[in-house]
Amino acid sequence: MNGQAAVSPFSIASIVVSMTIAAIGSGIMFAYVPFMLTRSETPWAAGAAVTAVAFGGLVGCVLGGPLIKRVGHARLFACSMAMVIIAAVLIAADLPAYIWIFARGIYGAAANVNFIIAQSWLNHAASNEWRGKAMSFFYMAYVLGLGCGNWIFGQIPTDGNLAPLAVVFFTALAILPIGLTRLPNPPAPARVNVDIKMAWKISPVGLVGVLASGGLSMVVQGFLPIYASTNNVSQTDVAMLMFVMQTGLLFVQYPLGILSDRMDRRIVLLITCVLIVFAGFGAFFSSFSHLYILMIVFLIFGGSVETVYSVANAHANDRADPGDFVPLSSTLLVAWSTAATIVPLMVTMLTPVLGGKTFIVAAMAVAVVYGLFVLQRLKERGPAPEAERESHEVRSAQLPNAAALTEPGAVNPGN
Repeated sequence: MNGQAAVSPFSIASIVVSMTIAAIGSGIMFAYVPFMLTRSETPWAAGAAVTAVAFGGLVGCVLGGPLIKRVGHARLFACSMAMVIIAAVLIAADLPAYIWIFARGIYGAAANVNFIIAQSWLNHAASNEWRGKAMSFFYMAYVLGLGCGNWIFGQIPTDGNLAPLAVVFFTALAILPIGLTRLPNPPAPARVNVDIKMAWKISPVGLVGVLASGGLSMVVQGFLPIYASTNNVSQTDVAMLMFVMQTGLLFVQYPLGILSDRMDRRIVLLITCVLIVFAGFGAFFSSFSHLYILMIVFLIFGGSVETVYSVANAHANDRADPGDFVPLSSTLLVAWSTAATIVPLMVTMLTPVLGGKTFIVAAMAVAVVYGLFVLQRLKERGPAPEAERESHEVRSAQLPNAAALTEPGAVNPGN
């Protein structure tokens, strides 16, 4: 417990509730921005906005820890939520597309700072006995909040600025629970070094898997609404398609995560890569005239992407010594953020040349390359010993493990 008195699971509800409410606003904006930009005079800006979110997240990784050390968790949470509101207001105003892209960059930085704060606070407040369950519940609540936001977008008129105003409302509402919490602030964070060489030595499959999941997550989650909007899919159907995709965390990642506790995680990662490729073929050859089939396809697509992140992360942790957990986790987070910036940027540049299905081909290509890498490692190293395996926890590629950037020591209990 890092020197803190034990608290009940109910006491962390304020953190989970705040982040879930914030996720509703994020879900609205993740659907609204690409839907509107693809119908504007600068449709290329929709892909650029996806890249801006990821790049902003990378900036948030760099700035989050030092800012928390300077002002504390609660104050910075309010400030970062204020930045989300500023980004929503910029989008609500009748401004050029490049301002929208800049606003999405602000959101990306602020959102990652929020992730760092919330995960760090949960890690320090929760006891060893229920920390894993609390974090899994937190991930599921956040992703389902995103899905609810996607669905709400489908009910909001887009001929005004009601959608970004709804984001302002939900973000402001999200400040209240955590602003009123009685939980003490965690200790000031220590400086954590990013060590790619160390992460590779511990787990090449884990490091490359997190890299792959960064690109996969931002490509699939970010470009689906763009793809649907450019094919003249209605606002309601775009919202429902994105909502269904978010449920892949429950219907795909959860059972595959349980399977990874019972067999070599690398085999589960191979199975997941095959699922991504099959889902990619389904998405590539299906049309929006069979929307319900596409919903199932993207449920599998999204859930498989989430599985790559969670199982690769668990595989890396299986092989790490307790003293290596913090630098390993922070290295994996930076790797995720870097890939999440570069891959969408490449897709944005190639889409005008190769067409709207470029993101599907890119996701399939990443899955094939990673699957071949995992297969090679299996041939070289053989099966993993049972003793090395820890219990799998639900994790979301949309909410990477940011807490490590604020850990005060070298050991994070419960992981």
